[in-house]
Amino acid sequence: MTDWGLGPFGQGFLFGLALAMPVGAIGLLCIRRSLEYGFATGFATGLGAAVADAGYGAVAAFGLTAVSDFLLAWQTVLALAGGAALIWLGVQSWRTRAQGPARTASVGPHPLMAFVQTVGLTLANPQTILTFVALFAGLGVVLGEQTGWTPALLLVLGVFLGSGVWWLTLAGAVGGVLRRRLSDGAIGWINRGAGALIVGFGLLAVARGLGLI
Repeated sequence: MTDWGLGPFGQGFLFGLALAMPVGAIGLLCIRRSLEYGFATGFATGLGAAVADAGYGAVAAFGLTAVSDFLLAWQTVLALAGGAALIWLGVQSWRTRAQGPARTASVGPHPLMAFVQTVGLTLANPQTILTFVALFAGLGVVLGEQTGWTPALLLVLGVFLGSGVWWLTLAGAVGGVLRRRLSDGAIGWINRGAGALIVGFGLLAVARGLGLI
């Protein structure tokens, strides 16, 4: 196994971090919820993505081809469902009026609901499995029955923690620091901008599901 001296856990950590860091629909959702509702809801949003990423990493690391084949066979339906959900969340973000830190704690989604929503949104993109397979193959990561299951387990744990550390950092910086320094008006404009971009990501997902792009 090519591990650059990191071992499977270290590689998984870097994989998870690399997958989480690019700003996409989930990143925008995490930023928006951290600003509007605070750290707990923002972090729960990101943690849902970390769990889903680790799940897809497990499918690739353990060679669960039956699971990956099933998900990839249904990727059109998943893309359409995920895209529709993103469009709905984007519209909701656009329409939300900032109410200030003292009032928003009771009106935001429960952290558990935010977590479940993001797990579903992230799982709606089974192409992530192929990303893991390509990463593992490109770096010479050979797991499963050939090396024992412990390295695979460590790799998946690393993916989860790498992704989780990023979402913890992002939600903490936005929900714990930036939120206190922005006016309600500024947060309102950020809601609108994030909402428009999330709708855009949703439309892209729908277009992919329909085979238009």
